[in-house]
Amino acid sequence: MAQNGDYSFSLSSPGDPQTACGCAATANLNRDCFCITLDRTALSAAMQRDAGDADFFAEQIESRPHLFSNAPVFLPKRDEAAMRAIVTAVEAATALEGYRSAAAAWTSQIARHDFGPRGVFMGYDFHLGDDGPKLIEINTNAGGAFLNAYLARSQIACCAAVGEALPRSQIDTFDDAVMAMFEAEWRLQARTGPITRIAIIDSAPQEQYLFPEFILAQRLFTRHGIDAVIADPKSLSYEGGRLLHAGEPIDLVYNRLVDFALDERVHAALRAAYEAGAVVVTPNPHHHAELADKRNLTLLSDQNLLRTWGIPETHLQALAGLPHTVPVTSENALSLWQARKHLFFKPVSGHGGKAVYRGDKLTKAVWAAILAADYVAQDFAPPSERTIMLDAAPIQRKLDVRLYTYAGDVLLAAARLYQGQTTNFRTPGGGFAPVFFV
Repeated sequence: MAQNGDYSFSLSSPGDPQTACGCAATANLNRDCFCITLDRTALSAAMQRDAGDADFFAEQIESRPHLFSNAPVFLPKRDEAAMRAIVTAVEAATALEGYRSAAAAWTSQIARHDFGPRGVFMGYDFHLGDDGPKLIEINTNAGGAFLNAYLARSQIACCAAVGEALPRSQIDTFDDAVMAMFEAEWRLQARTGPITRIAIIDSAPQEQYLFPEFILAQRLFTRHGIDAVIADPKSLSYEGGRLLHAGEPIDLVYNRLVDFALDERVHAALRAAYEAGAVVVTPNPHHHAELADKRNLTLLSDQNLLRTWGIPETHLQALAGLPHTVPVTSENALSLWQARKHLFFKPVSGHGGKAVYRGDKLTKAVWAAILAADYVAQDFAPPSERTIMLDAAPIQRKLDVRLYTYAGDVLLAAARLYQGQTTNFRTPGGGFAPVFFV
């Protein structure tokens, strides 16, 4: 029995004919394979080396006991292909004039500024079912990519199925791909010369649950000769046509804020610099409006509308993998209430699973609050599950899969194991998990 904090997993023997690790069906692997593939010693050593801090793992990772799961998630390669096809189709749809015109109805003025960058670390979130992947959400500034890269590098092959599925080529090139991505953003905004200084920006960054990856990102930039700071936007100023931090100019902002339109007063300096084109901000309000505003799902899941805009048939077929989504209005309120048990309700400007509701859990009071706000209703696409061993007993955990992308290309795939309504990083045995496509 292998121990991990306050819970344990059963490690199946690779030579045992009863182990599900020898089974080709991924559903069986997710149900019956209890292999531990995470080498926490290797994970700790790599993070501490790159962070330049011998206490990094103890202070930043062990203090977040449900950040990483020991259990991998197994998916068939056909699901990988289907998810990639959906990403490609979404990117193609958002380039259509019909889509852009329709989305303009709810696009803020600041989001209409397009300075050229494509947006780093887009996140496409999927639930997996018997009828293939369902794209439930698109996110800008998707968190966890740096952490998942370390997680993926720290996997061991407990059996042949795992050994063959380890995504070595993708994880070995991750750092180079990240640096090329930020360099591309810099060039796309017509900048010449090297990036001198990057600011990783979030509200009270040290209090953020994913703060450890801010440190890892900062160290990556530093290793590649770029000065990098982690800063609260309150510490920024806009003077003389430059965005400044501690009196020093910032060339590029890696934006992790959830104020997607930079509306809050404390973001005034960043907003002014962004609107003036004085700093490269990625992702930025334009990226959120183009892809991540949840009202866009009402367009991307409308097959008839997409067809009238002239989207190619192959992309149309891929976009059938989006659950049908509609805006919640006073006109359709009664029909949505009657159909609520089959729906999921999301705020149009929400993030991190906040203020989202399963229709079968709705009370009249919550329904009234939904009607008073801006919400969309999405056909419920149930998550698949992964069985883990917790205190020597098998227990089910829900899972979703996130593809981290740039300009439509996949940088990394990762899963999140959880219980409850949405991912929360509070689930024993849960957290980020590597994805093995077999």
